Amino acid sequence: MQANDQLRPVHAFAQGLMESGVRHVCISPGSRSTPLTMVLARNPQLRTWLLLDERSAGFFALGLAKQTREGVVLVCTSGTAAGNYLPAVMEAAATRVPLVLITADRPPELYDTGANQTGDQLKLYGSYAKWFMQMPVPDNTPQLVAHARDVAQRAVMKALAPPAGPVQVNWPFREPLLPPLAESFRSGDTVGEKPPVVAQATKVFWGRVVLAEEEIDGLAAMLRESRAGAIVCGPQESPDLAAAVAELATAWGVPLLADPLSQVRGGPYVDEYLQTTYDLWMRDVSLRESFRPDLVLRFGRVPTSKFLGYWLTEAVSAVQVVVDDGQTWADPFFRVTGRVFANPADTCRRLAQRFSRSAVFFTGENREQATEKWLLGWTEIQETAVQSMTSGVESAPNLFEGRVFTELFKVLPPSATLFVGNSMPVRDLDAFWPNQGTAPVRILANRGLSGIDGVVSSALGACGGGAEPLVLVIGDVSFYHDLGGLMAATRHHLRCVIVLIHNDGGGIFYGLPQATQADTFAFFRTPHGLDFQAAVEMYGGQYRHPSNWHEFRQAVQKGFVSDTWTVVQVDTDAQTSTHIRQSVANQVVTAIHASENTISKTMDAGRGEGNL
Repeated sequence: MQANDQLRPVHAFAQGLMESGVRHVCISPGSRSTPLTMVLARNPQLRTWLLLDERSAGFFALGLAKQTREGVVLVCTSGTAAGNYLPAVMEAAATRVPLVLITADRPPELYDTGANQTGDQLKLYGSYAKWFMQMPVPDNTPQLVAHARDVAQRAVMKALAPPAGPVQVNWPFREPLLPPLAESFRSGDTVGEKPPVVAQATKVFWGRVVLAEEEIDGLAAMLRESRAGAIVCGPQESPDLAAAVAELATAWGVPLLADPLSQVRGGPYVDEYLQTTYDLWMRDVSLRESFRPDLVLRFGRVPTSKFLGYWLTEAVSAVQVVVDDGQTWADPFFRVTGRVFANPADTCRRLAQRFSRSAVFFTGENREQATEKWLLGWTEIQETAVQSMTSGVESAPNLFEGRVFTELFKVLPPSATLFVGNSMPVRDLDAFWPNQGTAPVRILANRGLSGIDGVVSSALGACGGGAEPLVLVIGDVSFYHDLGGLMAATRHHLRCVIVLIHNDGGGIFYGLPQATQADTFAFFRTPHGLDFQAAVEMYGGQYRHPSNWHEFRQAVQKGFVSDTWTVVQVDTDAQTSTHIRQSVANQVVTAIHASENTISKTMDAGRGEGNL
C-alpha cells in the first residue's frame, strides 16, 4: 500500500519531541496509532519501549519518568486502549510525574455513528491531565506541519513545568495510515541506512519562583523565634531538595523528621538531626504530647506515617508552614497557618545561609538553651528507639515481614534503587528502615494515590531508566495485580530483584477494625492460594524461595549478578507479623519511658506558642 503523504505532520511532531529533550517513548500496538508508531520507532535518536498492555505501559512510563526526571511519551491506539492509561495518569498527577500521552483517535466524522473502536476521547483524563490538545486530522500543509512540531514542544514543556504532571494530545487519523518516510530517507535509501538529521534541542530557560530577600529575612526571623521547631520532609523525588533540607536542619539546629520516600534517609546526611523512628514511638499519645512543637516547616507530600499525621494534627497551637513551588494545598490535617509558594531547595539553602551568617539566633531569654534541650530530647529518643527497634526485629520469630528491610539494608550496594509497594511494605519501610549513612540509596514508590496496581511495571520502568541495581519489595496481592507487567523485564532485558512478600492475601487488614468482623473478613483478607513460581518462570525470570534470613541475603546477592531478573519469595504469616509489629512498637515505647536520658519533662519549659 502506498504511503499517505498527508501524514507528514507526524514527522514534524517527532522532531518537536526530540527538540524538547524526549529520549523515551513507550508504545503499545494498535492500528489507528500506526503513523505515530512507525515514525517514532524508526527514529534512532529515541529509545522506544514496546509494551503490549496499555495499563502496564502507563505505569512503566511512570517509573521511567520518576527515575530519569524527564518527560516520557506514551503512544496508544483508540478506544479502551487509551482508557487503560487512566490509573497511571491519576498517580502521575498526584506525584508530579511528567507524562506525554498521545492517544490516537478516529476522525471526527466517525464520532457518534456507531463506528467500531470509536469513543469520546476528548479530555479523556479530566482534571488529572494538566493540559489537553485536540489535534486536527493531519494534512501536508506548511501550517499544520509547523503546528504539529509546536504542539509536541508545548506538550513536553507543559508536562515538565512545575508542578509537573501528565498531558494528553489526542490525534485523529484517517486511512490510509502508513506514513511517508522521513525526508532523510527519500533519496532511495532503504530504511535504516541513513539516519535522520539530528534534532537540535530547543533552548528553554526555566525560571524558578523564589522568595525576595526581605521575604527570606522574615521567614528566617520566624524560625529564630521558635523554641521547639521541627522540619517534616514528606515523599518527594528530588535529590536537590533532600540535600538542601538537611542543610537547613543542621543550620537551624532542629530535628528533621524524614519520610522514607523523602530521599533524605537514602543519602549522606547528618545523623544528629535525622529522625526515622517516629512511626514507632508516636503511637504513644503521651510521647507525642511531650514532644509537641511550636513551629513545623513542611516539605514534600503528605507523610506516609499516620502517627506522624496525628502529631501534626494535635499541634493545634503550632505555626505550620508548607513550602511548595506548585501551589498545592497539601494539608489534610487542616493545621497549616502559612504557605510559601517558592522553590523548596532554594528556600532551604537561603534560610540556612541566614543562620550561618548570624552569631545571634535567639531574641528571647533562655531561648537558645531551650532549643538545645529540645534537640537533645529528639536525639536521645532516636537513639533509644533505634536500639530497641533493632533488638526487637532481630529477636522476632519466623520470617517477620518488617525484617525484610533491615536485611536488605545489609546487602544493598551503593547507588541502588529501592522501589517499594503500597499497603504493608511501605509502612514497614517507614518503621524499620535504618539510617542510611553514606550510601546514597534512592527510594521510590507510587505513593500519590497509593494503589497496589501497576507497581511491578513502575519498578521495571525505573530500571529501564537506569536504576541498577534495583530491588522491588512488593506484597503478593499487588504482585498478582500486575503479573502481566513482568513481560517487559524479559522483552527489554531488565535486570532487577523482586522481593515478593507472600502472606496469602491482604495482611494489612489484620491491623484494622475489619479483622474483628469474622463474617465479612474474607472480603478484606482475600486469601488466594496462588503459587507464583510457574508465572515467574513463564515470563522468563528466576525464582528463589529462601527459608531463612541467611538464604534470603544470598538469594538477593545472587540476583544482583544474574543476567536476568529474579523473584525472591519470602513466605510470612500476616497475623503473626501484625503481632510482631505491635510488640516491637510497644518495646520501643517502654524503652523510651524507662530511659533516664529522655527529657520529655523539660519539653514544656522549652516550648512556646507561635503566630504567623
